[in-house]
Amino acid sequence: MFISSYACSPETAAIDFKYTLDHCRENSPNKAYHLIQAFAPGEVSFEEAHQIGKELADKVLEGKYSYVVTTHIDKGHIHNHIIFCAADNIEHDKYHDCKQSYYRIRKLSDELCKEHNLSVIIPGGQRGKKYNEWQADKNGTSSKPQIRKDINFCIKSASTYEEFLLLMRAKGYEIKGETFEEGAAKYISFRPLDKDRFVRGSTKSLGKEYTKERIKERIEMKRERKAVIPKKDYSARKLIDTSDEKFQNSPGLQRWAAIENLKIASQSYNEAGSLSELEHKIAVKTEAGKSAKQSVVELEHRIKDLAEIIKYAEQYKANRSYHIGYKKAKNPDAYFRRYESQIILYGGARRMLEQVGINLKGLNVDKLKAELEELTKQKNELTSTYKNCEKEVRDLKRKQENLNQYLGRTTPPDAAQEQLEKKNTPNL
Repeated sequence: MFISSYACSPETAAIDFKYTLDHCRENSPNKAYHLIQAFAPGEVSFEEAHQIGKELADKVLEGKYSYVVTTHIDKGHIHNHIIFCAADNIEHDKYHDCKQSYYRIRKLSDELCKEHNLSVIIPGGQRGKKYNEWQADKNGTSSKPQIRKDINFCIKSASTYEEFLLLMRAKGYEIKGETFEEGAAKYISFRPLDKDRFVRGSTKSLGKEYTKERIKERIEMKRERKAVIPKKDYSARKLIDTSDEKFQNSPGLQRWAAIENLKIASQSYNEAGSLSELEHKIAVKTEAGKSAKQSVVELEHRIKDLAEIIKYAEQYKANRSYHIGYKKAKNPDAYFRRYESQIILYGGARRMLEQVGINLKGLNVDKLKAELEELTKQKNELTSTYKNCEKEVRDLKRKQENLNQYLGRTTPPDAAQEQLEKKNTPNL
């Protein structure tokens, strides 16, 4: 009753495993690995135990390895059996089994049990679309409301047109025609993460509020309306602590510390501008990093699904001739006995492809691989974006801390900021 699988069919798992292992470059004897996950009597229902087993397999194997999960209910305690192929479906590399991998599996299993409390399933974050859902929605117009929503959000968060573009790209959008120089495209265009086509920022397509000219105007009008009032919630932390006795007894040392603190604060102010500008930059970069990270997670889901599709597409192509031969054979039984594995593998691959809505007549493995390569490229670019944003946020927060510490040492704070402004204003 309780059996699940990934990247294989439970009935043909051994054949599916063999197909992957035949493509493996390593020649080690291991064909599969077997995990047993047991629960104390009476602590968990059959259904939840099975669910936890599937979650553990997904976390351990990260969508790379075929597996079968079964939940046994015939003993005094409920337990899961997880059997997974020793080679992955993407690079055809062998699973690296060692003490570290064992402790990692054990740790993941413990974390899952704590999350479930062995009684309640608590769903995680928003899941990515399945490949067939993504494929079915690629050419539709349903994305326009979401594009408008994302544009509005980024306009609200940005103080410049350049910040707007950064935030949109962090959300996974590809953008073209965004510049204003002579010879530039008339319209800005946006291509969402899961679509094939660009959507124009024109009156006819998205509406008059979403042209590049109007987007820039909306940002500038918002900035003009907003009164820039520096916040006065300054930290009491200090750059150089002058309360120590050695400072109290040395006016020269006090003066040196004051000058050094002013230099550090001045440098931070010179690089960051006012406190309100610094806080805004931190907010924009934080949002850009968060959006880019969410886009990476979504892409990882799609890459995982598409890698599975490619595996079945290759199986389908490689074994289709045996299926045709079986249909035409004068002695079908003898032909089937001779090519049983190939025929069963073909049938399993065809069934899985049909389940996800793949058109077998137009099946193009090279096109699917090119799509996987493009998704991987986008993922790498967005990973770089969110890591850069995280680094910039750390640098900006360090400058903010320096300013807050220095301004917290002076009375009043406004006078201290005015002193910094004068120090950084060139003589005319």
